[in-house]
Amino acid sequence: MQWLSWDLNLKTRLIGETIFNLMYWMYFPFIALYFSDALGKTTAGILMTLPPLMNIIGSMLGGFLSDRFGRRPSMLMGSLLRVVMFVLFAMSTSHWIDYLAFIGISLGGSIYKPASSAMVADLITEKDRRRVFATFVTGMNIGAVFGPVLGAIFFFHYRSGLLWTCTIVSLLYSIAIFVLIQETLPNSIKKDEKSNTMISFLKDQWKNYAVIFQDKVFSLYILAGVFVTVAFMQLDLYLAVYVNDYVPAQTMFTWNDWSLSLSSAEVFGWMLGLNGLMFVLCVIPITKWFENWSDRNTMILSTLLFGSGMFLIGLTTNVWLLLGFMVILTLGEVISSPVGHSFVSKYAPENARGQYMGASDLQYSVGRFIAPLSIVLSAWLPPIGVFGFLLLCTLIGAALYVRLFQIMPISDQEKKEDGVS
Repeated sequence: MQWLSWDLNLKTRLIGETIFNLMYWMYFPFIALYFSDALGKTTAGILMTLPPLMNIIGSMLGGFLSDRFGRRPSMLMGSLLRVVMFVLFAMSTSHWIDYLAFIGISLGGSIYKPASSAMVADLITEKDRRRVFATFVTGMNIGAVFGPVLGAIFFFHYRSGLLWTCTIVSLLYSIAIFVLIQETLPNSIKKDEKSNTMISFLKDQWKNYAVIFQDKVFSLYILAGVFVTVAFMQLDLYLAVYVNDYVPAQTMFTWNDWSLSLSSAEVFGWMLGLNGLMFVLCVIPITKWFENWSDRNTMILSTLLFGSGMFLIGLTTNVWLLLGFMVILTLGEVISSPVGHSFVSKYAPENARGQYMGASDLQYSVGRFIAPLSIVLSAWLPPIGVFGFLLLCTLIGAALYVRLFQIMPISDQEKKEDGVS
């Protein structure tokens, strides 16, 4: 399916979301560092545990509004909330108001997302959805490549201008949603009023998460995912604090009388830019490369690579070594990205696949809730202690994956791949 043949709704969203994601990655990676400097590491670590909880609430609310009132109103509500919160952030003179604005921006995004995903399913046939979703993911990763590099300059030196720019971009996109995007809510859902009450929606969510307590194998998968997510989330949390506090400004290149020097914030921006670039360039070829590997081996390898790369970062302050270890870390992240949904879709009973897919997201919510505690630990432990804790998390995750596949029946195909007779 060519981009030019897409519905106007999808074209508008692709352009708007790509630009917004670029702005998002210009401020988000530096938020933990900003609040750590302003409020202290312990306070910031505690405060950063709240956004994941708000995201859960926002996603549930966004899903309910999307099915009850339509995709377009839900998207518009989430987008306008971000506009208001960006204005508040830009005009604020208090770090606590800054934090409130940040929470509001996160809440707006989580309200927007369920309707956005549902609109793709409304408009695109099943055989084309994967390609369309992949295009949107590519747009997001383009922002992840360039955003941190630009944000390392603009967030710290021109923060007010950056936040007003985010406000204008969000406002223009909200206008585009109102003017160009048409409602796509299927008539069959509009007629189903009983299932669209908030109480029934909350009951459905509870049933999804209750699956975890009924299935030992799946519980181990979720628990392992929590430990791994704690480490994965440090790209936006402790890594920023470490680079800012311990990595000095240094020269990357020297050519005759010309040299390229980077501040600590710019080093961090380059590291995240490399991470995003590898995702854009490598996710498809690496996925093909590992397509014949079993889920077990892929999960364990990716977890160990990420944990090792993260730990090695804590042993150096040299920019080139930091970038090299970032390659190791990102390779583990890229390898793991397509495996989770594949594992759940194969393991889940056909009549409960939706419940399992929904419940699997709990590992990310819980992991994101725990992850900011690394910033609290950094107030008491040296960097090697914090990175050692993160390595331990990934080792525990890998061990749980080993145990998971020991108690789960192995298919004939996996036996063949793993050399099990």
